[in-house]
Amino acid sequence: MADHREIDAIRALLSSKPRPFGWAERRHRIEEVGAAWPIADDIKLETVELNGLSAEWSMAPGSDASRILMFFHGGGYCSGSIVSHRRLVTEAGRAAGVRTLAVGYRLAPENPFPAALDDAITAWRFLRGQGIAAEHIAIGGDSAGAGLTVSLISTLLTGGEALPACGWLISPWADLTLSGTTLATKDAIDPLIHKGYLLELADAYVPQNVDRKDPRVSPLYADLKGMPPLLIQVGSDESLLADATRFAAAAGEADVEVTLEIWPRMIHAWPLWNAKLEAGRQAIMHAGNFIRRCIDGAHR
Repeated sequence: MADHREIDAIRALLSSKPRPFGWAERRHRIEEVGAAWPIADDIKLETVELNGLSAEWSMAPGSDASRILMFFHGGGYCSGSIVSHRRLVTEAGRAAGVRTLAVGYRLAPENPFPAALDDAITAWRFLRGQGIAAEHIAIGGDSAGAGLTVSLISTLLTGGEALPACGWLISPWADLTLSGTTLATKDAIDPLIHKGYLLELADAYVPQNVDRKDPRVSPLYADLKGMPPLLIQVGSDESLLADATRFAAAAGEADVEVTLEIWPRMIHAWPLWNAKLEAGRQAIMHAGNFIRRCIDGAHR
């Protein structure tokens, strides 16, 4: 029962700070809510500038600096930041025993598609330019950041480039056409993500002349053949549940090694609240083990 109480407390926190209207106000809110619990005292942070992009290294004691988790935050391509996701990213690095690179990509509507993808490619090129082997890098993200993760790997695949060891997708927003059935069936129990809000985000991110089925925008429609192993984690109480299940099926049909975890009673991007949520800590441990296995396997 502890888990129920914990997730109910997180729901109460989120409903006590309803989403405001303006973009600046929304960005402030996600930082305020995401940073409700500070990072652990033993984490070392280092700011880094990647060709004009802000990014941040993090490292827990005993982690291997030559193995990397590059992470893209969620926020519908319009909000979210290194600050809002710092606790999640740093604890994921600890669980995987790797150094992390959190990337502050440009946000819409000021910087619509393909700005975020261009920035993701810049960050990848930066890592490779540091002499880090592709197979020593895992790429992860939550929500829009998970979509960006797949778009980046897909771009590398299309270009015939070396691929990362694996991809970690939390609550992926994989279909900006918004055709998932759970947008309706889970609407009443999802405290965060509703179809009207997603439509607003998609309108802000995707220029009018770009088809929303463009695989760089909606990775559900990408050719996934040749992708590295993927771990998808999603909560049963998410309106985006069908994005995760359909994406997992598409990846499986393309002969990708894919693991889908559906966590009962969990809400959108629940590992963010790991400081106060046992299921968040468990999900991060699962992801850490997956990343470790993929990077070590590639290393061998």
